[in-house]
Amino acid sequence: MAGSWDGSYDPGSQSDDSHHFERLHIEPLYDAFVCPLTKQVMRDPVTLENGQTFEREAIEKWFKECRESGRRLVCPLTQKELKSADLNPSIALRNTIEEWTTRNEAAQLDMARRSLNMNSSEDDVLLSLRFIQRICQKNRSNKHVVRNADLIPMIVDMLKSSSRKVRCKALETLLAVVEEDEDNKAILAEGDTVRTIVKFLSHEQSKEREEAVSLLYELSKSEALCEKIGSINGAILILVGMTSSKSENISTVEKADKTLENLEKCENNVRQMAENGRLQPLLTQILEGPPETKHSMAAYLGDLVLNNDVKVHVAKTVGESLINIMKSGNMQSREAALKALNQISSFDASSKVLIEAGILPPLVRDLFTVGQLPMRLKEVSATILSNVVNSGYDVDSIPIGPDHQTLVSEDNVHNLLHLISNTGPPIECKLLQVLVGLTNSPTTVLNVVAAIKSSGATISLVQFIEVPQKDLRMASIKLLQNLSPHMGQELADALRGTVGQLSGLIRVISENTGISEEQAAAAGLLAELPERDLGLTRQMLDEGAFQLIISRVVKIKQGDIRGTRFVTPFLEGLVRVLARVTFVLSDEPDTVALCREYGLAALFIDLLQTNGIDNVQMVSAAALENLSLESKNLTRLLEMPPPGVCATIFPCFSKQPVITGLCRIHRGTCSLKESFCLLEGRAVHKLVALLDHTNAKVVEAALAALSTLLDDGVDIEQGVSVLCEAEGIKPILDVLLEKQTENLRRRAVWVVERLLRNDDIAYEVSGDQNVSTALVDAFHHADYRTRQIAERALKHVDKIPNFSGIFPNMG
Repeated sequence: MAGSWDGSYDPGSQSDDSHHFERLHIEPLYDAFVCPLTKQVMRDPVTLENGQTFEREAIEKWFKECRESGRRLVCPLTQKELKSADLNPSIALRNTIEEWTTRNEAAQLDMARRSLNMNSSEDDVLLSLRFIQRICQKNRSNKHVVRNADLIPMIVDMLKSSSRKVRCKALETLLAVVEEDEDNKAILAEGDTVRTIVKFLSHEQSKEREEAVSLLYELSKSEALCEKIGSINGAILILVGMTSSKSENISTVEKADKTLENLEKCENNVRQMAENGRLQPLLTQILEGPPETKHSMAAYLGDLVLNNDVKVHVAKTVGESLINIMKSGNMQSREAALKALNQISSFDASSKVLIEAGILPPLVRDLFTVGQLPMRLKEVSATILSNVVNSGYDVDSIPIGPDHQTLVSEDNVHNLLHLISNTGPPIECKLLQVLVGLTNSPTTVLNVVAAIKSSGATISLVQFIEVPQKDLRMASIKLLQNLSPHMGQELADALRGTVGQLSGLIRVISENTGISEEQAAAAGLLAELPERDLGLTRQMLDEGAFQLIISRVVKIKQGDIRGTRFVTPFLEGLVRVLARVTFVLSDEPDTVALCREYGLAALFIDLLQTNGIDNVQMVSAAALENLSLESKNLTRLLEMPPPGVCATIFPCFSKQPVITGLCRIHRGTCSLKESFCLLEGRAVHKLVALLDHTNAKVVEAALAALSTLLDDGVDIEQGVSVLCEAEGIKPILDVLLEKQTENLRRRAVWVVERLLRNDDIAYEVSGDQNVSTALVDAFHHADYRTRQIAERALKHVDKIPNFSGIFPNMG
């Protein structure tokens, strides 16, 4: 006879555990209870024809092995052959064993109860937990026994043990106790036990995390406990994190995922999951849930902060469903759907998905139909429309009304303009942003321009520049900036006068709060207005706009203003606005005075070296062209004294005195500050350097500025000499050879013809077949005037006889 705490039996040894419990007088284990094959207490004892008793499952396995190996049937104990494989149930023995087991387990359970406390040794506690786990796994009725013995709270207390082994075994035992037992789960749900289990999810030991998630998975099968688990702060967050963890083992990840699937039964848990990045349950509810659930989940979706990739996924998954709710639901449902669509549409890619799902027609209908939506929802609709229109999708391809009307059809643009005039600032702002989106596209901007002109809305749109709401003001300025290339004169006319809109734009530019998108748009709008509009330039002079702009440009150039993503468009706009003073130098003396006082020629020369901002270099070169063209009018020519009497009588005395210090180009007294002379400003080398620029427009502007050194009214021969000294001849010839654009070829042919008037250059060029070929090509294919100039150039290099002019002499 041998005793054992855990029910195992080894006749050859006496375990420490059994010794421990023998001292506590546990009822002994009889040898007759033990199967000779399994060495375990039998549960279903059967007897052979020779009277030997075995566990049914074990002897059946023995017989099967005998048959499969071709051996005769023998008793495993006596090794004597059996005539029959009949098994006779040993009912009396089974009843005796069951009675013994019940008495023994009751005694062992009582001992386990006494061992489950913090004062017991680790081994005793582990032994007790193993026993409870084993009896619960062996027979479900034992779970009732454990519950009635009040052992569950005692096992829970072991979760607070300082021993990691005890904590792990306690979690494992609790799983065995509550598995498929709702009553035991209900007891475990009392108090803070579930919270304690959740804490193990973030424990540093992976074994404890694994056991805790297994236990929570079992508890989550109870719908009553789902809400309890979800209500614990951080539970769902940690579980969601575990499902995507690379450090957890696969089993733990799967259990965490299955736990979350069970927790989806509770709507609050679904919301928490969505908030913590597990969005699919919420989307499934929107797709498949009852109407009330769909609407509440849609409303919650609108409150979530989603990253852009998730917005695209959401749009693809539930976009169409949300649009259907928006079209046909009650007002509360429509509000929820609009709220969600507003969130999703805030990313371009997801907006495009919504457009393809059919959002535009119902959205526009809701906006344009009186009484369809309250104003607060019209604002949301306007926001969504602004988002989808600004997504870059070709909205002109989407029919939204009868007769294949689109959003940019004249009637619809008129409706937008009418709404802008008859709603409050929030909706006005969003509708202006819709027009900004429509005018961003070259395929739709002309439709909008035509509708604005036909409706006479220009003045109304310009007036928004003065509103106090910054978002509304910025939307209007961006719209006007987009319109200005197509209706610049109309906008200039509207801005001029005493209404204050021009002052408003200047005020925006002057704000010293860094560089904002609004400031960049304001500068861009002013830059697009007709540069030769003298009235507008004079008004800007009167309001001190140019002095302000000079100050801002200098600060940017010096690095005092930097680091914003709008600095480049802002600087480009400012330089273009500043350059407009150079277009009216001959008509407005105050512009000459301004250029002199503030050294604009020097500033533009400095801006030529703004590498990486092509527009600034191009505009600066163009401004220098204008200034240089005016140089010959501003150069102070010295008056020569009249010849004396001797000079009249004796011609030998009539030689004029030699005067030094005069400008070689303009033959007078020049300076960069007073007469804007490029030579005096040492700008020639910088302009020549730009001839190698990759942007053809920059090259053309630089070449145009250099051509002023060869213009009528200046000393062309000296101009050629200056270009030679600046090593500019070859770059100019290279421009002719590359002929990147027709404008550039036209300008290059003009300059080359002037250069070839110099015999030395003409001689050198005459041997260059490439230059001759380029001139011949211009002579054959360019416009009329350029062909005439090309003819003269060819005569200089003797490629065309000088006596046979094809075109009338230009002189």
